[in-house]
Amino acid sequence: MRRHHDMGGLPAGPVERHEHELLPWEKKVDAILRLLVAKRVMTLDELRRGIEELGPGAYDELSYFERWISSIADILLEKGVVTVAELGEAMERARARRAEAEALP
Repeated sequence: MRRHHDMGGLPAGPVERHEHELLPWEKKVDAILRLLVAKRVMTLDELRRGIEELGPGAYDELSYFERWISSIADILLEKGVVTVAELGEAMERARARRAEAEALP
């Protein structure tokens, strides 16, 4: 049975092949993944599994790097590397930093 992420052979429109500069947050997600893999905290197979386990709604709505960071967070929670509370606190700190940066002239 075909799962929602399996697009092989289905019409999905043209593939955009142009290079583009990654946004700063996308570069950070890539760096986080590389570090976690280098430190053997997680594997690329686990990343892929986490992405494939996203529900159809989330998989279709999230961007490429949003899928990555969602999978990374789920795997770190699953392995007990971080807790839900720690993740929530880190997200709040990130939101506060962003709000401060946006408030600057």
